[in-house]
Amino acid sequence: MDYKDRIRRWRLILGEESHKEFESMGDFRGDILTDEQYLMDQALDAIYNKEKSFMGGSTRGAGKGASKPYISRWLGDVRSLFDKEIVKIIQTDAMERCGLKQLIFEPEILEQIEPDINLASTIMLLKDQVPKQSKDSVREFMKKIVEQINKLLADDIRRAVTAALNKKRHSPIPSASALDFKTTIRHGIKNYNRDLKKIVPEHYYFFERSTQTSANKFTVILDVDQSGSMGESVIYSSIMSCILAGMNLLNTKIVAFDTEVVDLSEKTEDPVDLLFGFQLGGGTDINKSLAYCSRYIENPKKTLFFLISDLMEGGNRAGMLRRLKDMKDSQVMVVCLLAIADGGKPYYDAQMAGRISSLGIPCFACNPQKLPQLLERVFKGHDLAEFTKEFESAK
Repeated sequence: MDYKDRIRRWRLILGEESHKEFESMGDFRGDILTDEQYLMDQALDAIYNKEKSFMGGSTRGAGKGASKPYISRWLGDVRSLFDKEIVKIIQTDAMERCGLKQLIFEPEILEQIEPDINLASTIMLLKDQVPKQSKDSVREFMKKIVEQINKLLADDIRRAVTAALNKKRHSPIPSASALDFKTTIRHGIKNYNRDLKKIVPEHYYFFERSTQTSANKFTVILDVDQSGSMGESVIYSSIMSCILAGMNLLNTKIVAFDTEVVDLSEKTEDPVDLLFGFQLGGGTDINKSLAYCSRYIENPKKTLFFLISDLMEGGNRAGMLRRLKDMKDSQVMVVCLLAIADGGKPYYDAQMAGRISSLGIPCFACNPQKLPQLLERVFKGHDLAEFTKEFESAK
């Protein structure tokens, strides 16, 4: 980056008020900024310059508040001028700094917003305020979020669970969809053909097709805290549960709780319906939710239980610990996830997390991209110390 480019970048960062000072620092003919950078500067002014912000009014003449067409155009400009990750930051700042939350349900605005999980969490918090004419637009926005996360996780989760549960069960019946690539390649590597630059296996290995009945399938239970701070975790948990529910190898249950318990297991066919089944906000009674979820534990050795919560228990704390200990002692695979989130330190009850960990129950935050690896390790009975250490080092 040359000297002039650095000057231009700092001019964009510091805003219009610094223009004269920067103009005297380089040999510029005309404006410091290029035409595209000037558009960037205007877009940033709309939220970071108090005099020219959406609520300031000086860029739009008389009248109070921000005009919806102007904001819609602004959103379109931002998406065309900046990278996706920067767009998400700018959108979030616009909502927080300029009081635009009341406008995100306008169809023409929502269509211009870059899909972002933090904004999706905000929509879930405000979903009861969605006007009738905007419901379809809100649903389409949430559908985009689901599609993004599915692209990120679905194939890897299915592959990880199948590999963990079928790792030693092979069938003589050939089926392309059941081909065990890893074992076939491992046994066939000795037959590598240098001319063809390919492995020519002598034998192909296939996973046995599942003939499990409902009684002997693995059961996965996701017990999800729907307090207001858990929005991102709720979204990832919901989509993970829908992916798992679509696998014949598993019986999947998802339960939401605050001070009350809501069973959402029947909504896993449509992840958007499932998301709108959550009601973010309210208190927390983990003990009550654990009591409810216990009805789904028929075969403890074949049950995986996820408690997804910040552990800010407002109910019976001793009862909660006792129920978790009883699950663990009965040989249920119990994992406590303080958050499923992309970044940042989760807010949680550190003392309670320590007490749960002392029961031998892994208790940590998990990056969503690591969910497939987590599921495979749990189903294979591996130690989760690596995940716990990673979380501890981030604190």
